[in-house]
Amino acid sequence: MSNIDRRKFLTTSALAAGGLLMSSRLTFAAAANTSSRFVFIILRGALDGLTAVPPYGDPDYARLRDELALGVPGSANGVLKLDNTFGLHPSLAFLGDSYKAGELTVFHAVASPYRERSHFDGQDVLENGYARAHAVQTGWLNRALAAVPVEGAVSRKELGVALGQNVPLVMRGAAPVASWSPSKLAALDDDTLARITDLYAKDPLLSKRLADALAADAIASESQKSAMDESSDTESPDMLAKRDKATQRGGARYVEVIRAAAGFLRRDDGPQIAVFDATGWDTHANEGAAQGQLSYRLGALDSGLRTLKDQLGPVWKDTAVLIATEFGRTAATNGTRGTDHGTGAAAFLLGGAVHGGRVIADWPGLSARALYQGRDLNPTLDLRSVIKGLLADHLQVPTAALESSVFPDSASARPLPGLFS
Repeated sequence: MSNIDRRKFLTTSALAAGGLLMSSRLTFAAAANTSSRFVFIILRGALDGLTAVPPYGDPDYARLRDELALGVPGSANGVLKLDNTFGLHPSLAFLGDSYKAGELTVFHAVASPYRERSHFDGQDVLENGYARAHAVQTGWLNRALAAVPVEGAVSRKELGVALGQNVPLVMRGAAPVASWSPSKLAALDDDTLARITDLYAKDPLLSKRLADALAADAIASESQKSAMDESSDTESPDMLAKRDKATQRGGARYVEVIRAAAGFLRRDDGPQIAVFDATGWDTHANEGAAQGQLSYRLGALDSGLRTLKDQLGPVWKDTAVLIATEFGRTAATNGTRGTDHGTGAAAFLLGGAVHGGRVIADWPGLSARALYQGRDLNPTLDLRSVIKGLLADHLQVPTAALESSVFPDSASARPLPGLFS
């Protein structure tokens, strides 16, 4: 009997002893549109949108960015052209290909309602869905989950899954969600696992929690094994060595989360919505331009998104991925060759379901009088408009719920239409 089979057997035995015999896989509800998938990726630390999506055609761009300015399309280490104003950082090759394929929409000069410069408060506003920090202890996505039309379920089960060490605020609330975290501990041997299941078997709540945890881990483990098998079949020894080096540089856990997310979402009986985050975007010093620490992080993000598409397979055509950050960074560089906390930022909507190949921006310009408070990219697009359009058109969240419970103080942020094919 394989390890996975033994774990399923032990899980089922524990549930039977507790009087709750059920399948060893997690139970998820089916939304009205059962094909739609949504992934929300939070870039914590404030992504520099002027480097990720350089407005190379703005006459003030090169002057303001100084040594952080990227070259024009076609030059050495130049930007990947999107249109006559905007390009992508050269490390974002997959996003560039996705744009050409009509699967990426870029939003620029975008921001949440937050206008201060605290990471903690900015992330709270990004996730709580209100116009001020600490207004509530629930998140807009959890409240949206509660409003998603559900069919074929007596009671509402987990439509969403949070991947990471903690369930982020955006997924907290009354709607049930599943969670999974990559373990830092060694795998349990079968004897220890058997003892734990015996210990939990007489408690219905603990036995169910253990069963859910083992089932989630089995889904993630199957996804990792499948990915490794595919890599072994298709990658040369040199490619495998390069991937191992990348893993050693600290990307292993990020890739593990990406593959786990795909493992959940591509199942017919799995969740339809996943959330995870990526940290390390606070580039106060030595940010770099075409090369450097931000370039490395952008490259890792780009590679992770490519992996997500590959792992989702046929589900990708029904998928939307929103990538956003709490606020942008200053337009000009600081004295330590980096950028400080700003306001206007860039965001991305990626996926096979997306009506892409577009940059959506009411560009304010980078002249001295156009900057917000004389230092930041001035936000002209409310991120809530993007999210409301996504929730309404992709997940069929009713308009009444969007206005009353998901984003209750957002009347000025009208849902952005036409985001999907």
